[in-house]
Formats: sequence, structure tokens, C-alpha cells
Amino acid sequence: MVEINAFRDGMAMLASAVTVVTSGGPQGLAGFTATAVSSVTDQPPTLLVCMNRNSYAHPLFTGNGALCVNVLAAGQQSVSGLFADRNVTMDERFARVAWGALETGSPALDEALVSFDCRIVQTAEFGSHSVFFCEVEAIRHGAARDGLVYFDRNYHGVGDADVVAA
Repeated sequence: MVEINAFRDGMAMLASAVTVVTSGGPQGLAGFTATAVSSVTDQPPTLLVCMNRNSYAHPLFTGNGALCVNVLAAGQQSVSGLFADRNVTMDERFARVAWGALETGSPALDEALVSFDCRIVQTAEFGSHSVFFCEVEAIRHGAARDGLVYFDRNYHGVGDADVVAA
């Protein structure tokens, strides 16, 4: 078996889009920063989102049965940090940035590159995490800007200036 730190060091080399995943509904309001988000299929449009089951927000997400994946733009590192900071309450996190809502009622970040508003349709448990399979009910595109990725334990902007030939 691979040693955990070697695995984590390897995963640090996998560039990932930075997102803030939110949920709103009868169980309350919650959000966290995530890079473990991926497309599953486009028929029906479905994403997967991985969440640690030990997170205190986990029961809110499962109870609400809905979430919104908000893809961050370059320059929004502070939003990522805010939603990753365990010392900041959920109320404080949501009060510091502007939000709207789409179909499910989960918060959609006003300044996101794109927001995918979803219903959680299936959950798989593996190791320490739940894998939520989320059917997309609505999409809102924001202004065209460079994207934000996390690579080698740092934030990086990604845009047209960085396009390389195949």
C-alpha cells in the first residue's frame, strides 16, 4: 500500500478547479471549499462531489438533498479561504459575499464563473468520504474571466494567455 503522505504529495500535482459547494434548505445553510468535483455524464447532466463524512456540515447536505457547485475565478482566493476556514462560522461565511439562488434554493455565488445547481440523487460511501451524484437542475454562467485552480498546494490563475499547443 502507498504511504499516505506520498499519495497526498502526488495528488498535489493534480491541478483542480477551485469550487465552493453550498447547500440550503430545511436543514440549514452550509458551504465548503472543494476541489474533488467532477463531471460524470451529460445525459442526464450529472456531477460528483466528494465530502468528508466527519464534517459537521455533512448532515446538512444529506438532509437538504441539494447543493450548488460554484466555480471560482482567478482573484477569488479569499472566498476559497473563507469557506475552508474552520474558525469562521457558516453565518459569517455567507455574510461576506453576495449570493442568489437558482432552482433548489442552495446559494449560488453572484461572482462565480459558473454555478451548477443540483439535486443529490445518489450517495456512495468510500473510506472517509461520501460521493454525492448530483443531477444539474440549473446553470448560471458568470462573466468571462480566468479560472482558479489549486496545484502544488498553491492557487494559480488559468486563462487564454496560458494556452499551449497540443
